[in-house]
Amino acid sequence: MTVVHGPEQVTAVLRDMAGDPDVCGELVRVARSRSPELSRLTEEATRSHVTAMIRAAGPWFAALERSGSVEEQDFTAALLLGADRAVQGVPMTAVLQGVQAALARAAELAVDRCRSAGVADAVLLSVVLRLQEYGNAVERHVINGYRAAEHDSPRALDAVRTRLLRQALLGEVPPRAEELARAGVRADAAGHHRCLAALPGGRPALRSPHVVTALIDGRLAGLCPRPPSADEIDAGALVVIAPAAPLPELPALYRLCARAAALGLERGLRGLYDVTDLAGRIALSEQPLLASLVSRRLLGALDPGNDFHRQLARTALTFLDNGRRLDQTAAALFTHPNTVRYRLGRLRQITSASLTDGDTGPLDTLHWWWALTSWLHADGTPPPV
Repeated sequence: MTVVHGPEQVTAVLRDMAGDPDVCGELVRVARSRSPELSRLTEEATRSHVTAMIRAAGPWFAALERSGSVEEQDFTAALLLGADRAVQGVPMTAVLQGVQAALARAAELAVDRCRSAGVADAVLLSVVLRLQEYGNAVERHVINGYRAAEHDSPRALDAVRTRLLRQALLGEVPPRAEELARAGVRADAAGHHRCLAALPGGRPALRSPHVVTALIDGRLAGLCPRPPSADEIDAGALVVIAPAAPLPELPALYRLCARAAALGLERGLRGLYDVTDLAGRIALSEQPLLASLVSRRLLGALDPGNDFHRQLARTALTFLDNGRRLDQTAAALFTHPNTVRYRLGRLRQITSASLTDGDTGPLDTLHWWWALTSWLHADGTPPPV
């Protein structure tokens, strides 16, 4: 075996480790195995930090023959790791346990690979000492990043609340009830919370003293013990709220609220809605292929490019939305009941199907509503509310 005396082979070993997905995967698993809190995060949440820190070690080990302070190296990845874990609510002790476990395993792998590459014993001793020095520096910068995110920000309370809401609503790391209470996130008498989603996503959409909100993935998300009042919601906003539920149920309920808010905004809805008000829209939106089949069967004779056909479809949808009442439909469309009757008759002639004849059951009504909504919305134009 050829013995290598220079630092080039050490740098090459570290570079290969940084590009080896098996190495990064092993370090991630080792870190996650040391702490239940870390194991609740996704592997991807750790993998990018591990890769970045191994790559950043390259310049430090390339200078084995030169003296210099380890603090001169780039520890951005370590700072970001600490800050991210603080925002995610992982305790400092758990973070350090994971970091130390990953560093120890990385050192073992680096030494083994250097030996296999023929690195001389004298150089290998320098590698071990540098690994220890580099690891200590990584730990310091992780702590600095964690503390900066947790305490040094002038908006520390907002950061803590945003972190807690992300945990509660996205299911990253479930927060404890006492953590929420300390941050001012109140529960009802049973210890349950209501989650909500609001669009558009700016904070002015909702002004309520008992709702704690944060901007999550472009929409305003919130927790509260009771629903906001109508006058606390901006006139141009749509707020969808779920029933009160214990903390473990909130992520699933929030996903429904977020989906309902997106669907409702597309269709021009505004104001406060319970998520169950939009249950049908949510359920039907998950079956786009079936929607197109139903639409094709009932409305296949209509031409989407024909304005009169679109008028007939809008009239029929308004008729269903108003309980099949001609007078209410006419009022909603600012027209005469006879005009509504005429349009429904023309729709029957064209499609060979009727909305008014016979004892139409609830499933037939559902199919018609679904077909009309899908047909009118197929080109991205929202149907009238």
